[in-house]
Amino acid sequence: MQAEIGIIGGTGLYDPQLLKNVEEVTVETPYGTPSDAITVGDLAGRRVAFLPRHGKKHTIRPTDVNSRANIFALKKLGVKRVLAPSAVGSLKEDYKPGDVVFVDQFIDRTTKREQSFYTGNKVCHISVAEPMCPEMRKTLIAIAKDVGIPAHPTGTYVCIEGPRFSTKAESKLFRSWDADIIGMTLVPECVLAREAELCYTSISTVTDYDVWKEHVVSAGEVAATMKASVEKVKRIIVEACAHLPKEYSCECGNALQGAFL
Repeated sequence: MQAEIGIIGGTGLYDPQLLKNVEEVTVETPYGTPSDAITVGDLAGRRVAFLPRHGKKHTIRPTDVNSRANIFALKKLGVKRVLAPSAVGSLKEDYKPGDVVFVDQFIDRTTKREQSFYTGNKVCHISVAEPMCPEMRKTLIAIAKDVGIPAHPTGTYVCIEGPRFSTKAESKLFRSWDADIIGMTLVPECVLAREAELCYTSISTVTDYDVWKEHVVSAGEVAATMKASVEKVKRIIVEACAHLPKEYSCECGNALQGAFL
């Protein structure tokens, strides 16, 4: 069973009706079990593999997401491009709940996650100067504009360990760094996609203002905003599957060149 495009779904996105001619496949990996069975099906004329990041019942904490197994499994299925929707909080007034953000940078504040496939006899010094595939990100920005979905073309994502939300002091610190949004899952997912030489792009949906705005953030509020916004994300994904070029001139597929001493 093969797929061309991978979707690692975040909070609120899991929708088994999104794909046609569906089959479920369980993929074994050297890094353990992926978050769930992978649903492979047709979407907009392309063969797509969908993997719920936190499991279908959202039972996996951000820290416990087995991103190595997830990325390895998608690569094993033949995936070359990964679309990664997720829910995020806002660190700026103009990044409003419901807004879509095409992340271009991250700041890593995680502490417990393995970030490399190479933990044996090799050390991989992968470059993540541009952690998202620049060409795929440009395609998604153009798609959002064409279908009339307002979106931020750039965003710096602070990735925290979770699952707790930030303190006010932490939130104010992240704002002082000129970061735009905050979440719990981008790292190491995007780093491992780069090591696997896959094109990867985040599609982040703002669900709340982080606690800096003197508003207590709740999981219920996040879920409600994501539910209201999920159709926009689905539209972008459907259009992306229809219009992503078969070939890119980016360097994602050659990311391991020069990464080993």
